[in-house]
Amino acid sequence: MEEKMPLIGDTFPQVEVATTRGRKTLPDAYSGRWEVFFSHPADFIPVYTAEFVAFQKKCNQFNPLNRGFIGLRVNQVFSHLRWVGWINQMKKLP
Repeated sequence: MEEKMPLIGDTFPQVEVATTRGRKTLPDAYSGRWEVFFSHPADFIPVYTAEFVAFQKKCNQFNPLNRGFIGLRVNQVFSHLRWVGWINQMKKLP
């Protein structure tokens, strides 16, 4: 079987993933929804942290449209959880 770069409109391959909200099977876990799928190289990098926060601020506008966000990073789940905690702490600073 020849591997190729996925293109818009291609079927998402079924895969089981570890997430900050438990194990999920994609794309089944989000069946019937449109998702913005974004990726970046690692947690705790300032520019990606800013993008992550910007996506979070827009969630309320996407929820009524039955849309959401899926972020893909190479770090382990515990790193993601720590990063989210760090972001929440930073938002509380003056």
